[in-house]
Amino acid sequence: MANAREIQSRIRSIQDTMKITNAMYMISSTKLRRARRELEETEPYFYTLQAMIARIIRHMPEMEHRYFEAPGKPEKKKCGYLVVTADKGMAGAYNHNVLKLAEEQLADEAEEGQSSEQAPSLKKNYTLLVVGEVGRQYFHGRKIPVDEHFLYTAQNPTMHRARIIAARVLELYESGAADEFYMIYTSMVNAVQTRTNRVKLLPLEKQEFGGDKMKVPVNVHQEAFTFKPSAEAVLDNLVPNYLAGYVYGALVESYCSEHNARMTAMQSANDSARKMLHSLGVEYNRVRQNAITQEITEVIAGAKAQKKKKGQTHKDKEKTELCRRQDGKR
Repeated sequence: MANAREIQSRIRSIQDTMKITNAMYMISSTKLRRARRELEETEPYFYTLQAMIARIIRHMPEMEHRYFEAPGKPEKKKCGYLVVTADKGMAGAYNHNVLKLAEEQLADEAEEGQSSEQAPSLKKNYTLLVVGEVGRQYFHGRKIPVDEHFLYTAQNPTMHRARIIAARVLELYESGAADEFYMIYTSMVNAVQTRTNRVKLLPLEKQEFGGDKMKVPVNVHQEAFTFKPSAEAVLDNLVPNYLAGYVYGALVESYCSEHNARMTAMQSANDSARKMLHSLGVEYNRVRQNAITQEITEVIAGAKAQKKKKGQTHKDKEKTELCRRQDGKR
């Protein structure tokens, strides 16, 4: 059993750690509220963009565009992935779930790109973009090449950074480096539950904008559109903004999920610390009580020894006095 000084040292150490976890909990809760507010302020604009794209497709259902899925493309496609992680740990399973799903997808792509005559080493058949230092270190440690890493984005998701990422995704897609582009990120289902998502960024699917319901209802007036210089040119301007808005929303959702996971982890750490402090307090009181009991026992034993010694000394004096008297009589 540890002595009282060692237990006191452990209690002080746990209390110091609780100060850190409490501070991290408060910081994450503040950042979470601010990020959600910023996302709510920007959502109406991008919802309007989505509605505009849907109206264009509704008026021109047969139009083909490079940003939309075209029939007749080959089944073997080169895929690109945008993986969103955090810059820090201590967020529960937040980073683990994203990286696990990303690695599974990359492994599937590598296996699809491997021919029957190829060596056991997997062939790279994908483009990988990473947001967050945790993701970069994870893939670097497993020798998985990262084509581009976006710095300072996971902890500061802004519209400017989202436009930079969207522009890079469009550049890779238009250059043919990736036939399809997916985004792997974490979204919040509710205040306590999150979900890891794999969503398709490019090419867009007309079904998502109502493209599979293009039949015009009878006796329903449809507004007339005039596209200048052309519908394709209008989409060339709308789609990049829509994609940037989608990426921004996903970045903020990931940011909120990260801090929500960190709040949960810090709350669990605080609860565990309180239980440990309770157990250590009981143990400290037991050790202190044993020490006090031992001291009292030693004092009583010492008092008894002193009393016994005094009694023996008195007897020796009486015996000596008796012997002296007997010698005098002789």
